[in-house]
Amino acid sequence: MRRNVRWGGRYVSGDDQLEHTLIQSLKTLRRQIFSWQHEWQSVNPSLYLQPFLDVIRSDETGAPITGVALSSIYKILTLDVLDVNTVNVDDAMHLVVDAVTCCRFEVTDPASEEVVLTKILQVLLACMKSKASVMLSNQHVCTIVNTCFRVVHQAGSKGELLQRIARHTMHELVRCIFLHLPDVDNTEQSLVKGGSSVKNENAGLDTDYNFSGKSENGSGASEFDGQLSSGVYNSASSGLIGGMMDESIPRNDNGKDAVPYDLHLMTEPYGVPCMVEIFHFLCSLLNVVEHSGMGLRANSLTFDEDVPLFALGLINSAIELGGPAIRHHPRLLSLIQDELFRNLMQFGLSMSPLILSMVCSIVLNLYQHLRTELKLQLEAFFSCVILRLSQSRFGASYQQQEVAMEALVDFCRQKTFMVEMYANLDCDITCGNVFEELANLLSKSAFPVNCPLSSMHILALDGLIAVIQGMAERIGNGSLGSELTPVNLQEYTPFWMVKCENYGDPEHWVPFVRRRKYIKRRLMIGADHFNRDPKKGLEFLQGTYLLPEKLDPQSVACFFRYTAGLDKNLVGDFLGNHDEFCVQVLNEFAGTFDFQDMNLDTALRLFLETFRLPGESQKIQRVLEAFSGRYYEQSPLILANRDAALLLSYSLIMLNTDQHNVQVKKKMTEEDFIRNNRHINGGNDLPRDFLSELYYSICKNEIRTTPEQGAGFAEMTPSRWIDLMHKSRKTSPYIVSDSRAYLDHDMFAIMSGPTIAAISVVFDHAEYEDVYQTCIDGFLAVAKISACHHLEDVLDDLVVSLCKFTTLLNPSSVEEPVLAFGDDAKARMATVTVFTIANRYGDFIRTGWRNILDCILRLHKLGLLPARVASDAADDSEMSSDPGSHGKPLTNSLSSAHMQSIGTPRRSSGLMGRFSQLLSLDTEEPRSQPTEQQLAAHQRTLQTIQKCHIDSIFTESKFLHADSLLQLARALIWAAGRPQKGSTSPEDEDTAVFCLELLIAITLNNRDRIGLLWQGVYEHIANIVQSTVVACALVEKAVFGLLRICQRLLPYKENLADELLRSLQLVLKLDARVADQYCEQITQEVSRLVKANATHIRSPMGWRTIASLLSITARHPDASESGFEALTFIMADGAHLSPSNFVLCADAARQFAESRVGQTDRSIQSVDLMAGSVSCLVRWAQDAREGTAEAEAAKLCQDIGEMWLRLVQGLRKVCLDQREEVRNHALLSLQMCLTGVDEIHLPLGLWPQCFEMVIFTMLDDLAEIAQGNPQTQKEYRNIEGTLVLALKLLTKVFLHLLNELSQLSSFCKLWRNVIGRMEKYMKLKVKRGEKLLELIPELLKNTLLVMKTKGVLVPTSTLGGDNVWEQTWLHVNKIFPSLQSEVFPNHDSEPLHSNPVLGESASDQTE
Repeated sequence: MRRNVRWGGRYVSGDDQLEHTLIQSLKTLRRQIFSWQHEWQSVNPSLYLQPFLDVIRSDETGAPITGVALSSIYKILTLDVLDVNTVNVDDAMHLVVDAVTCCRFEVTDPASEEVVLTKILQVLLACMKSKASVMLSNQHVCTIVNTCFRVVHQAGSKGELLQRIARHTMHELVRCIFLHLPDVDNTEQSLVKGGSSVKNENAGLDTDYNFSGKSENGSGASEFDGQLSSGVYNSASSGLIGGMMDESIPRNDNGKDAVPYDLHLMTEPYGVPCMVEIFHFLCSLLNVVEHSGMGLRANSLTFDEDVPLFALGLINSAIELGGPAIRHHPRLLSLIQDELFRNLMQFGLSMSPLILSMVCSIVLNLYQHLRTELKLQLEAFFSCVILRLSQSRFGASYQQQEVAMEALVDFCRQKTFMVEMYANLDCDITCGNVFEELANLLSKSAFPVNCPLSSMHILALDGLIAVIQGMAERIGNGSLGSELTPVNLQEYTPFWMVKCENYGDPEHWVPFVRRRKYIKRRLMIGADHFNRDPKKGLEFLQGTYLLPEKLDPQSVACFFRYTAGLDKNLVGDFLGNHDEFCVQVLNEFAGTFDFQDMNLDTALRLFLETFRLPGESQKIQRVLEAFSGRYYEQSPLILANRDAALLLSYSLIMLNTDQHNVQVKKKMTEEDFIRNNRHINGGNDLPRDFLSELYYSICKNEIRTTPEQGAGFAEMTPSRWIDLMHKSRKTSPYIVSDSRAYLDHDMFAIMSGPTIAAISVVFDHAEYEDVYQTCIDGFLAVAKISACHHLEDVLDDLVVSLCKFTTLLNPSSVEEPVLAFGDDAKARMATVTVFTIANRYGDFIRTGWRNILDCILRLHKLGLLPARVASDAADDSEMSSDPGSHGKPLTNSLSSAHMQSIGTPRRSSGLMGRFSQLLSLDTEEPRSQPTEQQLAAHQRTLQTIQKCHIDSIFTESKFLHADSLLQLARALIWAAGRPQKGSTSPEDEDTAVFCLELLIAITLNNRDRIGLLWQGVYEHIANIVQSTVVACALVEKAVFGLLRICQRLLPYKENLADELLRSLQLVLKLDARVADQYCEQITQEVSRLVKANATHIRSPMGWRTIASLLSITARHPDASESGFEALTFIMADGAHLSPSNFVLCADAARQFAESRVGQTDRSIQSVDLMAGSVSCLVRWAQDAREGTAEAEAAKLCQDIGEMWLRLVQGLRKVCLDQREEVRNHALLSLQMCLTGVDEIHLPLGLWPQCFEMVIFTMLDDLAEIAQGNPQTQKEYRNIEGTLVLALKLLTKVFLHLLNELSQLSSFCKLWRNVIGRMEKYMKLKVKRGEKLLELIPELLKNTLLVMKTKGVLVPTSTLGGDNVWEQTWLHVNKIFPSLQSEVFPNHDSEPLHSNPVLGESASDQTE
């Protein structure tokens, strides 16, 4: 001040009395300041603030002086000299604010003016940031913001720096104020901290503390405009927010501004009231858009994007900081719900991408903090802004589309966003399907149609994948039940009344929401039927319990009111119908509307939007009667009665037609309209301004009586917004979802198809690895969700899609497919992904296995599979079953030596084989060394295949779900192809062999579930075996595979043993040439099978197969040895003989005995095996007698008898062998078998049978041979020796069994036959037959003597053919007449005494 001429001059003159008061007060302060002894807190701040404030207020000071004073105040405020405990701090703060906001100074140059304005902003901000700011009243806070905004407003014509600082300060102020909102109590007059709360009496004082209010005391805008030029800033505190806004910024006058806060409350320490005022003001800044048609272009500040952007930025800050606390303050909340959101909807459609971006940020913040209060507003925003702008077909620019899409993707990254959209909107019959629309939008937007991939496509893909990954992350968090039950309606309940008991508890809301979605879907189907035939549509809904059996008007009205997609013409016709039921429906329909506090034209617009007004006047009359009745009921306002409402409604419809029909040339004027509506209000006139307002509303904005064509997204008109606010009061509460997968199954089912398609198309078009990776992440997430929610068909679709990208299924046109694959990153990534999915989620793959197998087969053909894929898969279990092998690494080749290929040699396969082919130089033409690139590509291919872990698909198949395993097996069978008769190409055969290997591998790995696979595997192998006529690798694999399966599984699957062994009959069906080639190996396998599993084979059926297989080998030069070894294993010492296999083994042994393939010794050993088996029969008979009940024992003995009979019959056949040693040995063995069975206690009746079928038949056959032609004689050397043995056998057996036989009724006949055979043999003409002739009489004599001794042959007097005595001599005398006297020397003298009859007959005979 001293340097200034005005102040300095007085000082120099020495006239102290003239010294200016401002300087005096500063000097005084300087004197006092050093004399204060107290703490600063106890000093009244006004003492040291006042001198500076006086300078600030003075209009005599220039800009530099005012600036210094402001800096001093700023310093005091920032030094924390003032705090809450300072004396009179509240007064001091008020003084500062009042002085600074009324700052006056002389402007000398623009620069110094800007400096002062900057300092004013600085001080005001410091006031708000100081510790003592809590002492400011609501009014002062409003004044600070007001002043700051005026500087912002003024700065438009000043320098750039001031503009920036002013805006920044405004931001900081808003942040500072709203930062306190969370600390405020939940009362309207809440204070920030401390202070007494005053009862809020909204007395509606004249002083309107409303930001958009006009100043009452004239110190407002005129002063603002007029005095700014002289640099005087004045805001009289009485006109607190007076002149806050320029006249040019219109006020939002819709007659329902919030009731202002009373004066008392505004002087309280600041809290919610000032925040409401400030927020209301910020919203009002946005209202300019409503008046943009009213010549505002002249005012650049209000017209361009600047003001809205600035206001939106401030609003965003306020919401960020107020956060969830806003919901506790109804006035703030209602500002956001109505005024703010309405403006956001309009600015959302702004052409400016900056504004759109800001709007989207605000909505995202509102979603984060206040979504539970903004359900319908959010729906409107997505429907009318995001969905509209994201698609070019609605005329949005590329920039708008991009911003809208970015915003949508940000929403999608909120984990619960899509779930909540689905639960709250898609599942609500009164709302649109926002989730579905958004998901479809993302899918479509990710699709590049006839164009290269752009950032927009990638953006949409990001959004899509964010949604999918959100679902995938929720999987681990569990859901309600693991399986959601499908919804079903069993009886009619009014669908519009469905309520949830507790919207906060998933146990309640999840079933409720799913039920609502079901109802909504059914209603949509009903709408479809209705549009085709209204009657059938209603019947369909009755059938699905959505309408009652007997239709009532209310339910039909609600169907019309709440169902989207109905044909509005049909609904209009129905409602206008004169039928009594239709009239009732119409009245109920009108009753569903809420016209509370609505203007008549708004109500009429909403009503006529829901259907098409019919054309006939009577129908119009009925419709309008129903409407006006409802309107009058709810909003009587100035209407006297229903008729007034009806007449006025009619009048509006006519005005609408008049104004908007092109055929009407002479339009109705306002005066005409008012004149037409005279005396309609109960005989009186309606207020003129009321009618004028209606007139202009209709003129400006047509009531559409025809529904909009094309279902595009509706625009948000003022009437729709009013309706939305009404609905939002009644809508069901907003459901907040947590991080569990409650509805993901249903949501994913809706979006999975388009999602897979979109990701696939992007993957197809992409060229960069990061995009590939994004797609792959998406694929894996889709797989995870499909698997966890058991959506097998989705997983199959995904696998099909991915397999296409592996390039493995393409017919190979490239010369070197392996290198091409190594160079194609996309194909390699897709391949790894396919196999990752197969390994991780194989349980849920069904038909997809076919595609996966195609890939595996292609890799196999290229020689890229690890050699161990098939072999490990099979041998894995073999190794683990060996107790000593734990921890042994899996071998890389077939571990079982016996499985080595016997047929065609396989070409080198496996990775190393492939590698060596690449490096080979020994082909016909010299090949150049592979280049670096080729080697690198090859290396990449190998690494990719290793990452795939293809072998584990098969080795781990034991963990697959049954359905999946079955499909895998079917896919293998399908991939192998049907075996062809005749030749197939080597490649096809290779494939078939490989598939068969894998099939056998999974069969062996799943021995516990063999029942599941067996039928298919068996049929496949049977097809191969029966259609093959030449030996080849395939049939070899089939036969030995089958044997291996049996070997491995017999010990585990008793119940399947028969099935398994029956399958071996296939081996018997092999083409003879094929069988011959593999006979030895087959026998070795069967031998192994028998040795390992003899104890597990229990049924005769199983043994029959084994025995057949072994029998066949008896005549095969190579195989017989193994076959005999196996048979010996079973029969030696009866080790594995049992009633179920006795006969079969005996028969097999007989075939070996008869076979001339081996040495004679083997035949003899075979006979020994047969003979030795008798001991088993003896043992079983003893066990039966000792251990079982009598009836069972008898049955068993009978069975044993039959087995024995079959055994001796077998031996009988061997007795006819051409080889002497074998023949004779068989005879001796037969004799042993016939005589060594006393302990069995064979049934008596069996013996005659035995003599007949075995002994006599054998004797006859031998006799025939002995008398055969010379050729036969030649073949059977020394036959006479055999005949001797045979006769001896006859007599020995006969005598051995004499006691038993003699008790038989048929004994006589049997005895006759014995003699008969001897007689026959006597007559035989045999070389060297002397022995025989000597032997027979001797044997006969011996026999007769024994019979005599045993008392069987005694003279008797019985008559008839059964008389032993008579019959004996009758026949014996024929051959040896002298024998009777030798045996019965004393009998001759008196033959007739003892037996006259016999004597007679004897003499007759002699004659």
